[in-house]
Amino acid sequence: MAELKKTPLHELHVGLGARMVPFAGWEMPVQYPAGVMAEHRHTREAAGLFDVSHMGQVAIRPQGGGGWEDVAAALETVLPQSVLGLKEGRQRYGFLTNERGGIIDDLMFANRGDHAFLVVNAARAEVDLAHLRRMIGGKVEIEPLAGRALLALQGPKAEAALARIAPGVREMRFMDVRALTLDVVGGVPALVSRSGYTGEDGFEISLPADRAEAVARALLEMEEVAPIGLGARDSLRLEAGLCLYGNDIDETTTPVVAALEWAIQKPRRRGGARAGGFPGAEVILDQLETGAPRRRVGLLPEGRAPMRQGTPLRPEGTAGSPVGSVTSGGFGPTVERPVAMGYVPTSLAETGTRLEGEVRGRWRPVVVADLPFVPHRYRR
Repeated sequence: MAELKKTPLHELHVGLGARMVPFAGWEMPVQYPAGVMAEHRHTREAAGLFDVSHMGQVAIRPQGGGGWEDVAAALETVLPQSVLGLKEGRQRYGFLTNERGGIIDDLMFANRGDHAFLVVNAARAEVDLAHLRRMIGGKVEIEPLAGRALLALQGPKAEAALARIAPGVREMRFMDVRALTLDVVGGVPALVSRSGYTGEDGFEISLPADRAEAVARALLEMEEVAPIGLGARDSLRLEAGLCLYGNDIDETTTPVVAALEWAIQKPRRRGGARAGGFPGAEVILDQLETGAPRRRVGLLPEGRAPMRQGTPLRPEGTAGSPVGSVTSGGFGPTVERPVAMGYVPTSLAETGTRLEGEVRGRWRPVVVADLPFVPHRYRR
């Protein structure tokens, strides 16, 4: 078994009393002594600091003498998103697709003027790089950014905290990306985006790995900032209705099946200026027009027992075989009740549809619900 990789903040996590667990080939903190519930609530009420250095960071650069248009045109052959329409200093959510329209990975991509900056999932980084090299390696330079760390500061007090060492963040809005110098140990160059994975306002900070611990410690010294592990990261993103690759989306789920069609802009759809041209386009564009056979939905189990990943689902009051399943589920500390997401036939995807899920041998009621369970609080 391969040895687990460690992030630049590993010793800090251990010193803070974190419980470390394997995750996507890395040794990561799942929780700190305060516990998942307290960490979750602290993020919703103040500011939580997450180590997300396990995620892949990639630069896509033009070949000899080219510019952003060359990078964007190449990326539009692998992404269904409008890359050419992305302004400098902005980023978008996107996904790589396969020839069947399935999602190879979901990611963030930013226009840095002379190149694109991508953040991809840790478990898919090598798959993504191989796919990008195969598809567009002859058109652009693909550079994995080694020696980088990535921190996420999330919550309603994230701006106040980060502004103490980077006043320029006050001017940023949701999905802005800006190069800033953090006022820590003589100045730390960082690439900061106003985005995150909790549904809260917040920031993601890419910075040199050897400066990450000093920046993390400076933030953790602030009263409103606490360290947050993978456990609360998962419950926060579930309440926010955000997908986890490998649970809620994979190479068998198309963007329309996954209810992510909002991330495909008009220019890439039929009738748009640059329709299609990406892997699986015919499948995805057909589904955009006529619908998909199944759909990702929010689910509210009745009672106090959570419905976890893999829970089979069927229409309430029937005795037939399951027609769907839960892909993510647990207890939502903010809403103070069990919440879940999963897939059901499109005919059963309407809000209010009553289903039942099998929990420890008993079929219990669950209702299709709107997502997110907790309203997003991004700074637009």
